[in-house]
Amino acid sequence: MVRTSPLSTGFPSPEKLYDCLVIGGGQAGLACGYYLRKAHLTFAILDDQNEPGGAWQHTWPSLTLFSPAGYSSLPGWMMPEYTQGFPPSEHVIAYLRAYENRYQLPVHRPVAVTEVHHDGSVFTVKVTHGGNSEVLRAHNVISATGTWSQPHCPSYPGLADFTGTHVHSAHYQGVDGFRDQRVAVVGGGNSGAQIAAELSAVASVRWLTMRTPKFLPDDVDGRVLFQVATQHARHLAAGTTSSGGIASLGDIVAVPEVREARDSGRLFAEPMFTSLTPSGAQWADGTTDTFDQIVWCTGFRPALRHLQQLRIRDAAGRIGTNGTACEAIDGLFLVGYGDWTGPASATLIGVGKTARDTVYAIQSRMN
Repeated sequence: MVRTSPLSTGFPSPEKLYDCLVIGGGQAGLACGYYLRKAHLTFAILDDQNEPGGAWQHTWPSLTLFSPAGYSSLPGWMMPEYTQGFPPSEHVIAYLRAYENRYQLPVHRPVAVTEVHHDGSVFTVKVTHGGNSEVLRAHNVISATGTWSQPHCPSYPGLADFTGTHVHSAHYQGVDGFRDQRVAVVGGGNSGAQIAAELSAVASVRWLTMRTPKFLPDDVDGRVLFQVATQHARHLAAGTTSSGGIASLGDIVAVPEVREARDSGRLFAEPMFTSLTPSGAQWADGTTDTFDQIVWCTGFRPALRHLQQLRIRDAAGRIGTNGTACEAIDGLFLVGYGDWTGPASATLIGVGKTARDTVYAIQSRMN
């Protein structure tokens, strides 16, 4: 039987038993929607945002992609060219909005998923929309909520006594409010390097990392990181060990702003402190420094609170997966949360393969 999922402008039908409900309308949810439509499965995409664009709506203003537009596309349609360097967030948001329209994906927003239950056969998904509550039903659920709404800030001794201000990179909105301040930027990844570089032009910045960061060669960009992730996945599938190479997934892309700050001597990594003091921080050797503000560039955790009622974590708190399929509950899939749900699956170019494989698995279940 051919199933169709016509574009809907209203709330998903509570009376309908969908083949699949997708939770999250960012890049991962849209990639899944593309393949669900190609498979002629009935589905709806539930997004708690007011507008298209997913997490890209909430990034700091200067953030750009690490790769050209042609290497940052979802399945089926290339991102339009951007000729002034790497595409900024507004270019990505415009692309995601156009992608929804191009493929007439049934994205319903703002719809917040509060709980997901499973009776052994059918999923029931509790949602709120415009002050109203409904229950939707589906044979399969794809969770594609990403990580941006769950920023991780580590706990350090003395944090409660620190009298300055601190913010996670998820809530960083540019240099305003940091001018002429003493700032600690914590984290050795790309976000730490970019924010430290930006702030170093207007503030006194110390870039603090747990280990010495490694920069990619200046003549390569984020395409290399995707190639590394793909190669690593192939080695894992073959049961062999990667031979290494010029890059690893933790390497920093030397985008122009980072390269300029590094070459001018404003950007260099220093060892991480061991505790905080009321006025700043202290290191293992007893030295101290004062800071007005701290920016935590310390990553994110998967946003999975809506799945708590399913009790899919083991005793150690882990969620077992086979590809993107949850091992604890048949029919539940997790897409776009990082390498544990597919190599480079948290990237625009990388999520397509895991989305495709997920929909293939759903088709197999439905036959």
